[in-house]
Amino acid sequence: MSRRSEEKLAERADLLAEEEALRDLAAGGSGLVGLDGHGAEGAAKKSAKKSAKKSAKKSAKAKATSDARRGGKEKGPATPREPYVPARGWPGAGGGRVGYMDPPTMWRATTVQACGMWPFAAGSGSPMIGVPLGQHLFTGATVCGDPLNWFTRARYISNPSLFMLGMPGLGKSTLINRMLIGLAATGVVPLVLGDLKPDYADTVRALGGQVISIGRGRGGINVLDPGAMGEAAAKIGGEAGEVLKAEAHGRVLNMVAALITIVRGRPMDDHEQSVLSAVLHHLRERAVPGRSVLLPDVLRVLTDGPDRVRAVTLDRGSDTRYRDAVDPLHRSLLGILDGPLGDTFASETSTRIDANAPAVCIDISGIGEADTQLTAAAMLAAWSDGLGTVAASHALADAGLAPRRWFFTVLDELWRPLRAASGIVDRIDALTRLNRSLGLGDAKITHTLKDAEALGTDADRAKARGFVERAGMVVCAGLPKTEMEDLGKVVGLSRREIELVSSWSSPPGWGVRGEDEEPPGRGRFLIKVGGRPGIPIKVAITDAERDLHNTNTRWTTNEAAIERVAARTAQEVARLSQDGPLPLALPGTPAALALPGDPGFPAVEASAGGWTA
Repeated sequence: MSRRSEEKLAERADLLAEEEALRDLAAGGSGLVGLDGHGAEGAAKKSAKKSAKKSAKKSAKAKATSDARRGGKEKGPATPREPYVPARGWPGAGGGRVGYMDPPTMWRATTVQACGMWPFAAGSGSPMIGVPLGQHLFTGATVCGDPLNWFTRARYISNPSLFMLGMPGLGKSTLINRMLIGLAATGVVPLVLGDLKPDYADTVRALGGQVISIGRGRGGINVLDPGAMGEAAAKIGGEAGEVLKAEAHGRVLNMVAALITIVRGRPMDDHEQSVLSAVLHHLRERAVPGRSVLLPDVLRVLTDGPDRVRAVTLDRGSDTRYRDAVDPLHRSLLGILDGPLGDTFASETSTRIDANAPAVCIDISGIGEADTQLTAAAMLAAWSDGLGTVAASHALADAGLAPRRWFFTVLDELWRPLRAASGIVDRIDALTRLNRSLGLGDAKITHTLKDAEALGTDADRAKARGFVERAGMVVCAGLPKTEMEDLGKVVGLSRREIELVSSWSSPPGWGVRGEDEEPPGRGRFLIKVGGRPGIPIKVAITDAERDLHNTNTRWTTNEAAIERVAARTAQEVARLSQDGPLPLALPGTPAALALPGDPGFPAVEASAGGWTA
């Protein structure tokens, strides 16, 4: 007999025993209290169940014996089965069934460490081409990427550019620093054309690159110097060299016009640009070898009035008509030389960009934030010189005189140059449209989209909004929810992505203390490419990166110096306490606040009566 059949017989026997016990109780039989203390009813039920189970077992055994005799062979009693316990626990109320199972522990290893398990059955869904950026926030998979590799090798994007937005202090420039280091290792030349803090100077030095300081008393740029383009034109020669000379002339003309626009606050007139171009051609034709042309030379030519310059003013031989035509330009140039820009742009270039350097950083952090004119002029000059170096490198490579090199430019704190002058907006706008043909990738970093709304004209605001629309990669750090909703109209963000990035903009809790505590969103970024789902990553920097890049150096305590002062003070106190009491205060002198051993601490000498200061 099967176990199930036995259970059914036992249940039926229980029911029969209960009915018999109830009938016996109704007839007045059995005592009022059973031996187990539960009353007559309980005793009756117990005895009835016991007898019913015995009779059921006897009948089952007899049935099994008869079945065995009819089958010709006697079978032994059935072996009870082991109880089955479900993997998630017993079902039912109070059974302890769990709602889910904990996932197994995941381990990541290289193909050398886990060579017997390669290739894996399932691959990672994260991109693995480019600079290693961090780990996927949800899967833990390594995420790699940068604008140049995603454009050239992976073909994920159609424009080698990156636009990054995020609140201050969440690690935007740290992520760009990692891209600089990774790209430099592959032969790409990073160009930081206007480091405003500086955030990248130490990294460029560590890469063996060139750091050029621009500012009052630090260094200057001669905007009339053709720089690397002039050297490349002379080296190439022929028709290609003449084309490069014409390109260098146009860049110089645009740079001087930009300086005049900054001083005036409005663009130059068309006839003034013709006069300025004629002056520059006159100076080039009569340039002395080994001597650079400077802005004071332009003033001298305007004063002399040679025939080539007079011809474009339509003076018709009248000196009065000539002066009326060139005097506004003359006054603007005097404003540059005698105004806030003269010290920086009126002399020789302090340091030229080395076209063969592994990285270049033009540091303009010495210019004060309130000096917007000089900041704008330095940014324009840096971009003109840097992009001229890029054009010269490609011209030499086309002529077979130098290897082909790629470049990656960084424009951090985009809001500052955008507000400084309208010429910056036009230059960056042209760069974002032509960087594919220039062999140039770029990264632009700012805080919010509202930085573009603060520009002076509607045309500039429209151009600045186009930076995000044309970017191949858009990287978001922590941003407020309203800002994310506005950004979602441009790049297409899901509701989940908006909520995720908005949560990163929350500050740490009130109870957080200590310098190791970080805001919740620091090091977390969302990478968006076209209509693809965003890739959330977590960046963990190394000790070397932390030492090279610290944007809070002014807020960092010099703990080593404090410890040295404390140790020196303790030694001095111990030495002096062996001979007599120390003066607790020296009223009437500032030296009373100085520490022993520091300059200004009062000299202490022994006397018969003790210690006196």
